[in-house]
Amino acid sequence: MTTLPSHAQIVVIGGGIIGCSTAYHLARDHKADVILLEQGTLTSGSTWHAAGLVGQLRSSASITRVLKYSVDLYKGLEAETGLATGWKMTGCLRLATNQDRWTEFRRLATTAGSFGMDMHLISPEEVKRMWPLMNVDDLVGASWLPTDGQASPSDITQSLARGARMHGAKIVENVRVTGFEMKDGRILKVKTTLGDIACEKVVNCAGQWARQVGAMAGINVPLQPVKHQYIITERLDGLSTDAPTIRDPDRLTYFKEEVGGLVMGGYEPNPQPWTTGDVPDEWAFRLFDDDFDHFEQHMVQAIERIPALEKAGVKQMINGPESFTPDGNFILGVAPECKNMFVGAGFNAFGIASGGGAGWVLAQWVVDGEAPLDLWVVDIRRFAGMHRDRQWVLDRTLEAYGKHYTIGFPHEEYQSGRPRLVSPLYDRLKGHGAVFGSKLGWERPNWFAPAGTEGRDVYSMGRQNWFDAVGQEHHHVREAVGIFDQSSFAKYEMSGPDAATVLDLICANDVT
Repeated sequence: MTTLPSHAQIVVIGGGIIGCSTAYHLARDHKADVILLEQGTLTSGSTWHAAGLVGQLRSSASITRVLKYSVDLYKGLEAETGLATGWKMTGCLRLATNQDRWTEFRRLATTAGSFGMDMHLISPEEVKRMWPLMNVDDLVGASWLPTDGQASPSDITQSLARGARMHGAKIVENVRVTGFEMKDGRILKVKTTLGDIACEKVVNCAGQWARQVGAMAGINVPLQPVKHQYIITERLDGLSTDAPTIRDPDRLTYFKEEVGGLVMGGYEPNPQPWTTGDVPDEWAFRLFDDDFDHFEQHMVQAIERIPALEKAGVKQMINGPESFTPDGNFILGVAPECKNMFVGAGFNAFGIASGGGAGWVLAQWVVDGEAPLDLWVVDIRRFAGMHRDRQWVLDRTLEAYGKHYTIGFPHEEYQSGRPRLVSPLYDRLKGHGAVFGSKLGWERPNWFAPAGTEGRDVYSMGRQNWFDAVGQEHHHVREAVGIFDQSSFAKYEMSGPDAATVLDLICANDVT
């Protein structure tokens, strides 16, 4: 029978790619005394059924650096551990079928250059030469990032696990965390089905169970399991084994080559959630029933893009839960409710692309107590009280899922779960034509629609419909006067004999 040590410096919970990567980096880079606990066997949660596309470019320089690190790690991991990862640097084509998307890609190419990445904008004819089976009649063009690729999720995870063991980490499977012994907002011991482990720090990498594990320590991890489907086809004649991966966002689909056939899936506007309750403990290597009726929308779009798919056999459909978040960004960092629990979860179906880099920064964060990069966009502290409302989290997460491949228009607002928080002036402002945006649940007027015009945002890549109205408001405030409703802003009260002196030092002007 497996026995657990009575003490470990760091306990990592969860044996998917994020947990194994974190344990690997803690052991390799920091020589930490680390033990990883997995309730089933490694990869048995959602890692094993991930599609395995590895993209790098994001709008944040720090997150792009995290993803680039993953690629660099995967390139050399097999040589270090002796276990294959399935890594192939095939490059990735992102397709544009309209001018707004093309403008988005042109801006992304500029962003990529500032991040030190070599992204190319290519013509439909070049796409056809690279991917002969593709119908390119509707394309404006495509972006080409040659350093993107694909990998085998299970193989990478097992390779990371072996690397962790090689550097001294201990991994125990078939042991479930049942609770924590806590004092003064800190975890003293991790309680498990095999006994208790005293520890200094805990890293919650429990995937779709991370919310439940966090709740045992009073921590909120706002994620929502959503059903995500893709198919694996039989061999397609004429498909190269090194064919680039494809993201076809205007058709909401993605493709990658696998054993001469294709993996094809997508992000539909009407996603299917799993549960707002607890995820069952017994869910190792399990899937939902095939749902071809729901998947039909992707099949129609995929066949129009790659006509050979119409006659291709389907070997398997994968319909499994993935953890998504209300803003489409993953969750890292130390939980504000508990001084020594760190979280790495909610990867929105790009956990394989993120896995290597997320484990690197999370391990550094655990050891140093602060993030090694500007990671606020994924920091767990970005959430607020409304993120404890499971129905609100579900509604907003489904909206975020549906936007996964939509055009990222500037200043676009979410619509679900609104209005959540309003000021006493909300109705009065609304009566004056206010068009509201949402900031951490608070409704704030973004602009005021002039009389006789419709008060709604019309998004575009150029000047949007609010431009002139905002200009007029700006001119009026500059030349006359304006009153701003600051109900949604944080308020602080400072008291004590030196409060005024301290505020004078902190503030740009004297407060007294």
